[in-house]
Amino acid sequence: MKEFLRLYLDAYRGLSAPAWMLALVMLINRSGAMVIPFLGVYMINHLSFSLEDTGTVLSCFGIGAVAGSFAGGWLTDKVGHFKVQLFSLILTVPMFFLLPELNTVMKLAIGVFMLSLISETFRPANSVSIAYYSKPDNIIRSFSLNRMAMNLGFSIGPALGGFLAAISYTFLFYGNAIAAFFSAILFFIYFRNRKGNEKKAAETPVEETELKERSPYKDILFMLFSILCSIFTICFFQLLSTLPLYYREVYQMTEANIGVILAFSGVVVFLLEMLLVHIAEKRLSPRDIIVLGTLLCGFSFLILNLAHGMWVLYTAMFVLCLAEILAMPFMATITLQRSTIKTRGAYMGINALSVSAAHVFSPFVGTRVAAVYGFPVLWWGTAIVLLLTSIGFFFVMKRMKLNTIK
Repeated sequence: MKEFLRLYLDAYRGLSAPAWMLALVMLINRSGAMVIPFLGVYMINHLSFSLEDTGTVLSCFGIGAVAGSFAGGWLTDKVGHFKVQLFSLILTVPMFFLLPELNTVMKLAIGVFMLSLISETFRPANSVSIAYYSKPDNIIRSFSLNRMAMNLGFSIGPALGGFLAAISYTFLFYGNAIAAFFSAILFFIYFRNRKGNEKKAAETPVEETELKERSPYKDILFMLFSILCSIFTICFFQLLSTLPLYYREVYQMTEANIGVILAFSGVVVFLLEMLLVHIAEKRLSPRDIIVLGTLLCGFSFLILNLAHGMWVLYTAMFVLCLAEILAMPFMATITLQRSTIKTRGAYMGINALSVSAAHVFSPFVGTRVAAVYGFPVLWWGTAIVLLLTSIGFFFVMKRMKLNTIK
């Protein structure tokens, strides 16, 4: 027991104070993340949209996220990660107040597009900020800390959101706005004049490699890696689109109960991510970790077809959490290792873009497959796609050369 406790505490040691503060900002912001997991249920139950129209609106969120990720990466290299993060947080506040007033497919699609366009500029800037304020040997754990905070917030937000939705869906949007406002204030107060490790990094000689200052769009292996990351995320993001609909349609779960199972996923990641990442990075290669995470993701959806009952849902969610823990932090780290100081924003923009693209295709494809063929076909198809994706990761990463993060 003492050895386990020591190992658990070692996973948190050595992280910088700004890395902890970035995690706190993420925790506050994501604690208000009540809208997205319930947006599909909101459109079907409250606005009486069809399943196909619901998928279309959710895909518009993804299209905005793609544009926002591209813009965020470009703006981060031009004006800096601090300004991009601050304005993203501030400008999302009025958008959340506006969304409850939009009650047609077209209006809500435009509103959701604008919201994601603004909010997703935050992602690449935040990733660059984590690298900027972290010690070189703690990059992976700093990303994991940030994701752990995000998932703790994700456990708080949907749990609270499920109960608020039972009263009024409007409270979901207002809760998001308030959380974004407070996270913006905290971020501004702490980071406005704070220096990171950029000077030290700039003084460190960078190896003359073929990747130096190369645009990520010309880095063929990295683009293939990013496509595979996007396919993984398309499958994983069923968590935010078709899974809540599956719980509602097949298991007849209430919004409150859906919130509880989504909160369970956040708690699992919060409790286990730092520990598992700390163990995995010492014992396995990044390639093996990502391949394993991808296979576990496919198995989590396959479980839904193997049996029926609440225990099945929680077992599948637990396995999905393990997949997320193993795959996602290392995807971001590989992206950083592939970049240089001057191209970091562009590379992290592509990484965010690969995730944001999933917001387009995951709900659009998922809802249509479920509507036409049923949820069992969707889960079988997802498992097969992830098996093929794991094979792709194995061969692409085998050929990739990575720079040491400075």
